[in-house]
Amino acid sequence: MSNESVVRVEPAAAIEGGEVSIECEGYDTSSLWECRATFDGQSAHLVGVAPWRVMAIVPEPYDDGEDTIDVVLESRDGARSKPARLMVGRKLAEDLHMVASPAFDPDDGSLYVTRSGTRGQRIPYSLLRVDASGELLTVSNDVTNPTGIAFDKLGQMFVTSRMDGTVYRVTPFQEAVAFARNLGIATGIAFDRVGRMYVGDRAGTIHRVNAQGESEVFALLEPSVAAYHLAFGPDDNLYVTGPTVSSHETVQRIDADGRVSVFFKGLGRPNGLAFDREGNLYVGASYAGRRGVVRIAADGSEARIVVAAEMNVVGVAFSASGEMIVATYEAVYSLPMGIKGTLLK
Repeated sequence: MSNESVVRVEPAAAIEGGEVSIECEGYDTSSLWECRATFDGQSAHLVGVAPWRVMAIVPEPYDDGEDTIDVVLESRDGARSKPARLMVGRKLAEDLHMVASPAFDPDDGSLYVTRSGTRGQRIPYSLLRVDASGELLTVSNDVTNPTGIAFDKLGQMFVTSRMDGTVYRVTPFQEAVAFARNLGIATGIAFDRVGRMYVGDRAGTIHRVNAQGESEVFALLEPSVAAYHLAFGPDDNLYVTGPTVSSHETVQRIDADGRVSVFFKGLGRPNGLAFDREGNLYVGASYAGRRGVVRIAADGSEARIVVAAEMNVVGVAFSASGEMIVATYEAVYSLPMGIKGTLLK
């Protein structure tokens, strides 16, 4: 490949294990055993090779502090392309067990994550915090199977337990106090604009919870095989995902009166979701044969993968500074995407 060849990586951001498309012109594939793609100098596993496109799996990047790395194609006789740039997520923490999206503390910007464990398994210090310096700190072991995390308008932290169907409020002294009970297999949690809490029981119920911890049925949905994930959009509607056995799943929208409609259809195993301030929705899912974080337009008219990742993306979150957090079952990654998330008002 000559030095003048054009290379573009799609999507332009990824975490390790994600599949990206390296789009090129006139790539010499006459000697396939010499075809090679390198990411920051590391050879990648190639999924497919053609003169116009190479599909590759992003290897684990070197921890050199860089947000973007060089992607280079090599062919016969050592010919190399000009490098293209790819943003690669920096691993903030691993050895986790995430079931839903992590959450940022609005007061100090620290990130809360979980070691949730299998249902009924008690894990010491199941709730953890990644502080601004990147250090992983233990918070509490008072909640068995912590799943959804959310902060209310006052900055108070709430955590669901899918073990006992309880929402816990975590005090400034890191004590977990039961706030609302008997919520089934409690998973996703979100607050609306006026501060009311909503909790998803993956058996098929969205509960609305008042300030006294009293709940009522807000909406009924199809049961999920994993968890419900909840987020309020800028339009004040509640958006819900919950993987089922279908391979053509939906993001559902619930209005203020509890009426359910389909917002977007065509995802594979949709999990955690988050909105930006323009109303675009980001979902960990498969779409059009690719896996990662899917961005869906505010009107639901189009979607595309914006971060390539493995199948097991379970959550997405945005910091106040525009950092995107992508959570898998085992780890959380940071990408400086410059996307601002929605704020409680």
